[in-house]
Amino acid sequence: MDIKIIWSQYQASLKAFLHSKIANPSDVDDLMQDILIKTHQHLYAVKEPSKIKSWIFQIANNTVIDFYRKSHASQNVEVGSLWYEQEQTQVITELAGCVKPFINALPQDEAALLTAIEIEGISQKEYAQSHDINYSTLKSRVIKSRKKLHQIFNHCCSFNIDSQGNLLDVTPKNNTCLKC
Repeated sequence: MDIKIIWSQYQASLKAFLHSKIANPSDVDDLMQDILIKTHQHLYAVKEPSKIKSWIFQIANNTVIDFYRKSHASQNVEVGSLWYEQEQTQVITELAGCVKPFINALPQDEAALLTAIEIEGISQKEYAQSHDINYSTLKSRVIKSRKKLHQIFNHCCSFNIDSQGNLLDVTPKNNTCLKC
């Protein structure tokens, strides 16, 4: 893997990503340089060339977070004003809209169960009580429904997940998959 080829391939999209998160163009240039250095220093750690894109963007995301943390330490910035704090609710709402068609592909009772628990945020105990279901039975049903949902996802897309289980990248396997 050649750093020059990799950098030329992703430089423009990285810069666009940084501009969407950082207002000052000179800060963007500084962060681009930091990302290039980190990429060059740790490129040996990437074993699969297909994972380069998600790896570089994870470096970029972490670099932006570090940038805001450093500026937060030197300024009194409210935590609520940071982009990575503000977007969490919005991202969850957007992702729920994308997951909903997949959940709806399940049998009706399983779809209703996962919609209530995963999308609406109702606790499993609360759901079990309101539907007069034994709590341990409900837990088993949730696990079974999640496995079926996972099978639907895997049939449709390839997922790149980091060591902590965070989703890094999704690639559709074909054009017939459910869309959000």
